[in-house]
Amino acid sequence: MKKYLIFAILFLILSYVLFGQELTGKKIIEKANETFNPDTVYARMKMTITTSSGKERTFVYDSWSTNSGEKNLMRYLEPRRVKDQAILMLNNANDIWVYFPRTGRVRKLATHAKKQKMEGSDFSYEDMGSGDAFIDDYTAERLDDEKMEGYDCYKLELTRKPESDLSYPKMILWIIKENFVPIVIDYYSENYPDRVEKRLVQSDVQVIDGIPTAKKIVMQNKNDNTQTRMELLDVKYNLTLDDDMFTERTLKK
Repeated sequence: MKKYLIFAILFLILSYVLFGQELTGKKIIEKANETFNPDTVYARMKMTITTSSGKERTFVYDSWSTNSGEKNLMRYLEPRRVKDQAILMLNNANDIWVYFPRTGRVRKLATHAKKQKMEGSDFSYEDMGSGDAFIDDYTAERLDDEKMEGYDCYKLELTRKPESDLSYPKMILWIIKENFVPIVIDYYSENYPDRVEKRLVQSDVQVIDGIPTAKKIVMQNKNDNTQTRMELLDVKYNLTLDDDMFTERTLKK
């Protein structure tokens, strides 16, 4: 009886080890990317920018995305001075157009503009529209598991591939084991690769339409001593979105 018990324990230990080995950094980031970038999304967001002097600016906008974040459309609702201004990002933010209602003109931004701040926030265009960048532009390595923000998390190190032109040479992600939500992301500096430039923290995770969704997001810029808070006011997943929505000619509508 003792012999069988020992074999059973050894089998359980071996199964646990093999399972742990199977759950590689690549597989974890693929699962997290599915959570982070659903196929189609509509959201209404409230964005509050806090400057280094403590002043706040607030924007409200609607956004639509399709092809798992490859195409993004944003249209501002508030404040009045930017109402109806729209941003179209295609090809994972490699192509960006901005519509200015005061002049009635559409302007295409230069390719390097994706690394610039969006509306003066701590989010770049690249942060908002990079789609499958976690998978396509980075190599994922699983580090030791770690608790973060009260959750048991997988910890991953993402290293930028040599052929990629994205801003961050490295990212560290803490991904909740239970639902694969990236609860914290550290973005490392291009100029100082060992220094964290920005930290994103998600909170108030709720299941909406079967998808775990963070209703609050904060991006802290450690270089500028600024931060941007995002609050999810409404969200819908798995919509039918016409491709015509994501064209330059529809920006003025």
